[in-house]
Amino acid sequence: MNIVEVKNLKRVYKSKKGIMRRKTIVTEALKGINFDIRKGEIFGLLGPNGAGKTTTIKILTTLLLPSDGEAKVLGYNVDGEEQKIRKQINFIFGGERSLYWRLSAKDNLSYFGDLHKLKRNIKEKRIDELLKLVGLYDRKEEKVETFSKGMKQRLQIARGLMNDPDILFLDEPTIGLDPVAAQNLRNIILKLKEDGKTILLTTHYMQEADDLCDRIAFINNGKIIKIGSPEEIKSNLDDIKILTTNLIEVDENQKNQLANIYQQAKLMKKDRVLHVSIETKHYFSVLKSLQEIFKENQFININTRQKTLEDAYIQILQGDFNG
Repeated sequence: MNIVEVKNLKRVYKSKKGIMRRKTIVTEALKGINFDIRKGEIFGLLGPNGAGKTTTIKILTTLLLPSDGEAKVLGYNVDGEEQKIRKQINFIFGGERSLYWRLSAKDNLSYFGDLHKLKRNIKEKRIDELLKLVGLYDRKEEKVETFSKGMKQRLQIARGLMNDPDILFLDEPTIGLDPVAAQNLRNIILKLKEDGKTILLTTHYMQEADDLCDRIAFINNGKIIKIGSPEEIKSNLDDIKILTTNLIEVDENQKNQLANIYQQAKLMKKDRVLHVSIETKHYFSVLKSLQEIFKENQFININTRQKTLEDAYIQILQGDFNG
């Protein structure tokens, strides 16, 4: 079952420019994107700044109308049936917004429960359940202004769940968090999936997307350029490895030899050490070439690794992906 359906969705922004503001500038934020989100999955929307991620979320959460195309959430059209959608969704942005710092954690959730018109007994029960879920039950009477950034973000997750939404939109929820706080938040997101929640997630952290998402859509310049599971996206890269080595006392002749043989090699020199990175399907052939160019005592180390989702992301956005 598809809980979100997007068909040929477009969004155009118009602005005035010039001294007399007579010239109209048209910006196409979305250029006819198509995707769906299945019930109970974590769906990642990844792309660079300005790619159209936040515009897409604003349309799906009924904060912004599309210029053309169709977007349905839970079977309802975002243009005309927004009131039916709003009761069953919620959204959380990265950073420390959407909370009242001078109120306690409990009072914050109580306030948002009132906005959702929850009955008092249901509201009180849900507040306790959610504070336990995000690990803040023992701090519920403390003011939010005393909380760390990670605690505030966990409280925002609780805030977003007060109306028990069918789908939760998370726009860069771990941005700016330290590794421990980010991991705690990711564990909460996985727990929500186990409980049957559907989640749309945007993030700039590729490892986070790889760990969390069932499927991913790459968006760039207002267009969807690739959709698939992390495994599917990486599958075309599985036979490509990245060989890295650090070398010392490399002379200019050796460096030119290497550059001529492997023109795509990435070379970076710092002090006396040359760092070399080569993408290849033929590890042993490359290794043999390196051993012919350099002496044994010039090698500090040699390593290989499989290409990651981050590597795929970079290739896709650069237009080099052949899958």
